[in-house]
Amino acid sequence: MLVNNKKYCSIWSRNKKVFIIDQTLLPHKFKITELITIDDFKMAISEMKVRGAPLIGITAIYGVAKSMQQNDSMASLNQAVKTLQKTRPTAVNLFWGLKKIETILKNTPKSERAKVAFEYADFLAKRDTEFNENIGIHGSKIFTEIAKRNKSSSINLMTHCNAGWLATVDWGTALAPVFKSAEEGLNIHMYVSETRPRNQGASLTAWELQNQGIKYSIIADNASGYLLQEGLVDAVIVGADRITSTGDACNKIGTYLKALACKDNNIPFYVAAPTSTIDWEEKNAGKSIKIEHRDQSEVLTIAGLNSKGTLEKKLELAPSGSKAANPAFDVSPSGLVTKIITEFGAFSPNKKNLLKLKKLSDKHD
Repeated sequence: MLVNNKKYCSIWSRNKKVFIIDQTLLPHKFKITELITIDDFKMAISEMKVRGAPLIGITAIYGVAKSMQQNDSMASLNQAVKTLQKTRPTAVNLFWGLKKIETILKNTPKSERAKVAFEYADFLAKRDTEFNENIGIHGSKIFTEIAKRNKSSSINLMTHCNAGWLATVDWGTALAPVFKSAEEGLNIHMYVSETRPRNQGASLTAWELQNQGIKYSIIADNASGYLLQEGLVDAVIVGADRITSTGDACNKIGTYLKALACKDNNIPFYVAAPTSTIDWEEKNAGKSIKIEHRDQSEVLTIAGLNSKGTLEKKLELAPSGSKAANPAFDVSPSGLVTKIITEFGAFSPNKKNLLKLKKLSDKHD
């Protein structure tokens, strides 16, 4: 996607060097950072310099590749995997990716491990881009149909958090259909939830849409229900950090409230994600998913520019000594999900369709 009319991905490698866009500084500062040591990768993921389930998984694989470049022993491999597994507990792509690369490298000669790991990371980065573009193609057909039913050339959509290209290598998940639809001439307006407490909607999604020239309005999270109730939104589309084998979608905290409001007002609620985000082992309607609880300072403070234009990361919001709870995700039950949009198409989250989707995923894995 574009940054000031120049093409970028959220992570890339060049001559065995790995670079990311530091998302904690957006939208006020655009900074490219090289990740070198395993601790660099660990901090990038845990501090959310990179975030979004697909991007976290691929960043972790690049982290293993860099670790093999510096020390290609089995002990180094085991330590790298163990270190990265502890960074974020909820996004399934992290564990999926680490399991894949660990299995591959255990069966690779020591001298070839760094080369093979980089090749695999580059392959997955390229495939992630292709899969997400496919999500965009399938989702844009849905949006076009909605506009046709409304006898309109425009559509009003709502999203939560950031599931654009910054959450993946490129294109994004929930925003991929938005970008594709805009390319095809559909007039789109996005309602972007600010997404407290880290404000990924206001800082990242809005920034992406602005760079792509797509119209948007930032809204307070609590305004979502009103807009849905008033019929001002044609559809809601979100990403996911983990989808269960029963079609329940775990996503950024606050997603469940939107899903409930959509159900009450008969508005379609779409979840967009590659099949690598589906946890086929999770069969308990999301009850076994470990929900990340982050530091209370994220709720009690906020980042922003001061009057001098300097970025301050911890401006106090609450009375001194206040305590806060900060769950980072919630689960929207499958009964609230209209369709899951994947690289293979859009599927209603019933048992028959999910079995079909699993077969497609296994075939192309």
